[in-house]
Amino acid sequence: MSLAEVLKSGNYHLVDVREPMELEMDGSIDGAKNIPLGEVEDRKDEILSVEEPVVLFCRSGNRSGKALEFLQSQGLKDGYNGGGWAELKAHLEANQGTF
Repeated sequence: MSLAEVLKSGNYHLVDVREPMELEMDGSIDGAKNIPLGEVEDRKDEILSVEEPVVLFCRSGNRSGKALEFLQSQGLKDGYNGGGWAELKAHLEANQGTF
């Protein structure tokens, strides 16, 4: 399943891997769980226990890509790099009525 299909389904779990100060400065996406990249390894069980597809995102998609790569090496089967938070938020808001 592609990221677009997962987002359209409405069945996913958002994980924001940016630092808390970035959320305060730039904003966030409603419903996303903030687990900074530096905490992903220590909190991997929290992420791996999620039953829905996991969509990771950050400022540009770089850190979320690193987090996804690590989590997949730890057994994450249904994970996606959502890229940058601003683009992901715009996409979710634009398609909100179609879910």
